Amino acid sequence: MRVRNNPKALGIIQQYDDIVLFRPEKHKGKWKEFMTWKNDSKPDVPIHAELGMGRGKFISTMGLLNKGIGFIGIDLRYEIILSALEKVLERELRNVLLLPYNILNLGDVFEISEVDCFYINFCDPWPKVRHSKRRLTHRLFLEKYRTLLKDGGRVEFKTDSRELFDFSINEFRESGFEIVDLTYDLQSGNYPGNITTEYEEKFINNGIKINRLEAVKR
Repeated sequence: MRVRNNPKALGIIQQYDDIVLFRPEKHKGKWKEFMTWKNDSKPDVPIHAELGMGRGKFISTMGLLNKGIGFIGIDLRYEIILSALEKVLERELRNVLLLPYNILNLGDVFEISEVDCFYINFCDPWPKVRHSKRRLTHRLFLEKYRTLLKDGGRVEFKTDSRELFDFSINEFRESGFEIVDLTYDLQSGNYPGNITTEYEEKFINNGIKINRLEAVKR
């Protein structure tokens, strides 16, 4: 389910600078206050960030169902930002922000212990061993997430790749996370509140099992 190149995407998303932030670094350490002001929400609003957004269905649905949470979607491709933006505008969401940004530089966007939750949904499995450090669940990434998460903060991870999932379980544990929930078949379990992504729906329709875990920073 590839997102097609769109040479007009950048020009379109630049028109919505109240939603799409090209200089997120200036909000580092101030996301809770910014989200509280933007959403007329209660003080100290929780900050949840999705790392890679597919077509934006997950984060826009989460924003719709959880108005008291500030959601930040991060992706480097302008076409993906545009797809998510269209859903945010359609649903008139004030609690979702979109960052055209490289996940490698998260430390420039968030302060230590500033984030409540990271979502990683169906990231590239990078199946070759020599590419393992590119996986978003490699310990080099996980240690970065752990620094940016508050105590008790969590990472929610879903993938269709059993190989990546098994690799990730070990990486989470070696990085000091506690895995508090784990399933190799999300659809057969008791997860009535699961919000599916576009990729997830495709996999389910093809009979592919979805792996999911939730890991907590203690």
